[in-house]
Amino acid sequence: MGFPAEHQDGTTAVTTAPPPGTSLVVCSLEEWGTVRRRIRILVDGLVDLDPSVRVLYVAPALDVPFELAHGRFRGLTGPRLERVHPRVHVLRPRKWLPRALGPEADRSLGRQVARAAIRLGLVDPLVWVNDANYADYALTTGWPVVYDVTDDWLLAPAAPRQEARLRADDERLLEGSDAVVVCSPDLARSRGRHRAVDLIPNGVDVELFRTPQPRPAELPASPVAVYVGTLHDERIDVALVEELATAHPDLQVALVGPDSLGHESHVRLAGVPNVHRLGPQPYERVPGFLQHADVVLVPHQVNPFTESLDPIKAYECVAAGRPTVATPVAGFRGLGAPVIVRPRDEFVDAVSIVLDAAGGRGVASASGPGDADPAPSPVASWRERARAMQDVMLRVRAATGPS
Repeated sequence: MGFPAEHQDGTTAVTTAPPPGTSLVVCSLEEWGTVRRRIRILVDGLVDLDPSVRVLYVAPALDVPFELAHGRFRGLTGPRLERVHPRVHVLRPRKWLPRALGPEADRSLGRQVARAAIRLGLVDPLVWVNDANYADYALTTGWPVVYDVTDDWLLAPAAPRQEARLRADDERLLEGSDAVVVCSPDLARSRGRHRAVDLIPNGVDVELFRTPQPRPAELPASPVAVYVGTLHDERIDVALVEELATAHPDLQVALVGPDSLGHESHVRLAGVPNVHRLGPQPYERVPGFLQHADVVLVPHQVNPFTESLDPIKAYECVAAGRPTVATPVAGFRGLGAPVIVRPRDEFVDAVSIVLDAAGGRGVASASGPGDADPAPSPVASWRERARAMQDVMLRVRAATGPS
């Protein structure tokens, strides 16, 4: 039997239905784009490991009421499937109603995903849920469900109604999913109190991060300190960045990654002339920013939310082999070279020591990326993590059988 499938250019073709057990519906909190994070990287790995896998990747929904409220009217028509790989289609649903009006907003998202899965002819897919807003959809399909918890948003500040909804969806998925995957020991403790969970930490493309890259043109002149990651008020210690930059006016501080900071944080950083927000960068270019840093920074807050994380940047810093100064957050404590972990009140001094050891010019400018660095600690590859996720999915398939 054939099913219609939409190509990237909008044309329609007929796709042969795949055999059962080779399809995934991935409800993700991450965009599909050049900034690759855990879910996207694991999807790529699973597609590479199994040539029969076909994927419907559900990106975060476009919030139509929000867009209209801000005077943005383009692109608000119904969702369309975009073919990004011969076996991967991406759907960005439309959220037509505010969630404050009730559950219909999430039910509408679920219906859009269901229609896309039918359109692609996905037979008995496994539903991989990272976005808990899809709890109702996932648990009513009759298909096997894997709940993948990557951030504990229950610990982040939220309005009471939003927190209650997130907590209810999380509890439903913990109870009803066929398997629960977590990425950090803290999440394994919190989500593993009442059921078994699978701990699959993050990883790194070791070859990519250890292959020398040219110095990015956007990177300020040495000495330069580099932070790579999402700028988020619940993660990065903006006051500590400000303190470091003020203490070292000759040091250029480059913040590389998507910017989700609030207005107050933007104002604070804008007032420091040697702090540069460089924005998100394609995944393949990230190693160049790390390799050419005189020192890599991880000025994270230490709080319950950051304790729940398994920072991908920890693996990337180790693989890149650059001197790294981090606050004592989860993922960095106990790491060996080249990571130096110091309390917040010793962070600026630790950065100073690294810069002084570079002879004034900075390690990167003096020796080139990685030339004189100590041997980095071993790190797990994303391919290993993809195999672990594949094992969980095969186990779920064997236990649930055809729907």
